[in-house]
Amino acid sequence: MRAKLPDSHGFVTRDGVKLAYEVYGDGAETMLFVPPWSIVHSRIYKAQLPYFSERFCCIAYDGRGNGKSDQPEEVAAYTLDNYVADALAVMDALDVRQAILVGLSFGGLVASILAAHHSERVRAAIVAGTVSTIGPAHHARLAPSHFAASHDRYEGWDKFNRNYWLDDYPDFAEFFVRKICSEPHSTKQIEDGIGWAAQTTGPTLIRTVEARSIPPEFDISVDMYRKTRCPVLFIHGDDDQIQPCERAKAAQAETPGSEFASVKRGGHNPLGRYPAKANTLINDFLERRLGVAAPSRPTLPRAAREKRVLYLSSPIGLGHGRRDIAITHELRKLNPGIQVDWLAQDPVTRLLEAGNERVHPSSPRLASETRHIELESGEHELHCFQALRRMDEVLIKNFMIFQDAVEQGAYDLVIADEAWDIDHYWHEHPELKKAKLAWLTDFVGYVPMPPGGEHEAMLTADYNAEMIEHIERHPGVRDRAIFVGTADDIVPLSFGANLPLMRDWVPRHFDFSGYIIGEHPKTFGGRKQLRERQGYRDDEHVCIVSVGGSGIGAHLIRRILQAYPIVKAKLPELRMVVVAGPRIDPASLGAPAGVDLRAFVADLDRHLAACDLALVQGGLTTCMELAAAGTPFIYFPLRNHFEQNFHVAHRLRRYGAGVQLDFAASTPAVIADAMVLALSSPQRPQPVEADGASKAALMIGELL
Repeated sequence: MRAKLPDSHGFVTRDGVKLAYEVYGDGAETMLFVPPWSIVHSRIYKAQLPYFSERFCCIAYDGRGNGKSDQPEEVAAYTLDNYVADALAVMDALDVRQAILVGLSFGGLVASILAAHHSERVRAAIVAGTVSTIGPAHHARLAPSHFAASHDRYEGWDKFNRNYWLDDYPDFAEFFVRKICSEPHSTKQIEDGIGWAAQTTGPTLIRTVEARSIPPEFDISVDMYRKTRCPVLFIHGDDDQIQPCERAKAAQAETPGSEFASVKRGGHNPLGRYPAKANTLINDFLERRLGVAAPSRPTLPRAAREKRVLYLSSPIGLGHGRRDIAITHELRKLNPGIQVDWLAQDPVTRLLEAGNERVHPSSPRLASETRHIELESGEHELHCFQALRRMDEVLIKNFMIFQDAVEQGAYDLVIADEAWDIDHYWHEHPELKKAKLAWLTDFVGYVPMPPGGEHEAMLTADYNAEMIEHIERHPGVRDRAIFVGTADDIVPLSFGANLPLMRDWVPRHFDFSGYIIGEHPKTFGGRKQLRERQGYRDDEHVCIVSVGGSGIGAHLIRRILQAYPIVKAKLPELRMVVVAGPRIDPASLGAPAGVDLRAFVADLDRHLAACDLALVQGGLTTCMELAAAGTPFIYFPLRNHFEQNFHVAHRLRRYGAGVQLDFAASTPAVIADAMVLALSSPQRPQPVEADGASKAALMIGELL
């Protein structure tokens, strides 16, 4: 899912070539994102556009030769003159008199030319991994003779060659993208880049290179940089393998009043590989040099000596919200004066508002992670690991909103319940950390699903390795790390090839709270009275179907509804209550007569404790609430969901709770038989901890 869709889009035609553009936001000032070399297109700026468009009018366009723009067949169409004229044509067509330019790689050169030769159109320029025309000698691999030479074999930079591009352009594209994304743990950026490179062709890129022999009509010597008068920020990786850092430093040295930010161990695309750092650098630069502050933030009142907490609760399902509210209640017992603000999304905000908790005013700015998960899902299927990888655009936008909130709010403590973006970017850039951090999670470690084969095993191991490196390199970022469970709940698996065992590594880096339940069923009172309060009779078998707070569970509900008549024929006293959740329309489910459909139940935990049987997905919170209540249940882990199939299933087996069924193999008849069996011979799981919330609150409270 894209973190933000364009507000408008279209084409600008110049000299018969159509240029595709998109406009995001409607701010008074404009940011123009100048495209790099045509091996990629404007999606290269996906980590910047959703965030900066909250206060700027952001325009991105595909350079000629890639994306939705035309790919002319004449070499002369790809001269530097044309690329510069294209930028001006887009500005003119959209009635932009002056803009802040952002240019990556070749786009940085175009931005520098515009700043020098069309100064009235440029308010400021940010150039990242920029192509420079001065400085130490450039790589010989880009010489025309090298580009046109014939070789018996093409290895390494010999692949930067017109003959090879005609013969095997996809292999060159992968080679070049890997050189762009040279940093470790760049698998997602590499995948994106290869995909974007596939939207052009070898012959098109050959024309872009051959056009470099046509001299531009304007000066691009050192004098060009010297005549620049607008503020310019150079951002460059010191390990850039495409454009040497020394050449960017030479250009910056000749650009009056400019600034240089070096990214340690950074490659050619700091905007994509280190977006939190790059976006923060841009924010700071624009505020200092142009007086353009970060997004307008409401002032939050603060009493004298009041401790302020910013709480982030994962929006994927409602279980995290319930346990986080329980922790907060216990934390207030220890610190009665604390103020807790919740940076949260729907459906968690519904729980918070029902409990009179204060939702941070920046919460509506967050891109919906739940919606992304729904779009990634199939028929009772969610490839959780890949869905998280593809959430990168959403997560960087939400991290920047969080960073705005924590800097504005002067918080003493951030509590993050599986807010993976916060943990990742603060570890990647510890200097961004502005408050103490308490980190909670109920699983540690990505696990490959068997259908993914060796490639997925490599990817999950790479992600785990990066997490391990982050924590061991910067152990102080997490002031308190809490595993929601016990050491026995850690799956007996390795993090991957040549990586430690999870059961060896996790206890060295986490404290254990035991499981945390929003409100333990033992506080609900006697079962008879609880059933009466929930409206259930003694002479009926109450079966509750619940699939959580996202819309993924519709397929499971429909399958269970098909089983209902079969069970009803065998057990006439059956009463089925289906809780569709806030994101599924109950009317769309086609329930048979007699089924009680509900959209949202605020006290669902009490209904689960009062019923005779529950049918649920494999989400940890709901399953553990059922285990704590001693309620028999059948659970259906989502296909390809590593957490539900490995981490959750392991924990439930340890407690002796639930009957696991495979959705694909579960016909309505199979489900019906399992329901009858579960009702006739219910399991008795091991007791579930009742003091997890208070233990977690004690650990967290030590930070205040």
